[in-house]
Amino acid sequence: MDSSEPSDQTLAARAAEGDERAFREILRRYERPVFSLLYRMVRDRELAEDLAQESFVRAYNAIGTYSPRYKLSSWLFKIANNLAIDYLRKRRLDTVSIDGAPTAVTESELAQTRIELESEDESPEEYAENRELGDQIEAAIGKLRPHYRTATVLRHVEGYSYEEIAQIMDLPLGTVKTYIHRARLELRELLAHLDPNAPE
Repeated sequence: MDSSEPSDQTLAARAAEGDERAFREILRRYERPVFSLLYRMVRDRELAEDLAQESFVRAYNAIGTYSPRYKLSSWLFKIANNLAIDYLRKRRLDTVSIDGAPTAVTESELAQTRIELESEDESPEEYAENRELGDQIEAAIGKLRPHYRTATVLRHVEGYSYEEIAQIMDLPLGTVKTYIHRARLELRELLAHLDPNAPE
């Protein structure tokens, strides 16, 4: 972020005072990360967009309750995560796979949220292999139960600390560590059973 730009906390304070431009800037900064988290949770682009919109409506209505002691992104992710978990609980979609997503997603849309495992000096063959592995990891994450999925995405995709994840998910620190440990074990098992040479 440019040093001349207002901080998230400043924007939140202005938004709480009724400054709509400040909230629009919050939306601009966090629209894509919130959508990315929700998309990984529900595996449906249209639904993720709807949930993201609802997340920001709720954030706008509750911006006065935001405490600048915490990251604004953590607060927004908490709202989005709660919405996604509520939706999944109601629908009982505990194991939505990437292949089972009811809405087609274009390549450019996938590129916005895809896990990339690339380095600057890789060959075209290595790039293709890493791209395929990234897709396999995405598919495996999509098969995790919702709480494991959230914890895994926040830790390994968004880069949040265990403490921040505990805050976002409103869970004890030990529970978050347990979820991430179990998710890693499940992912290892899911990835071990993937055969890249299997027919489509």
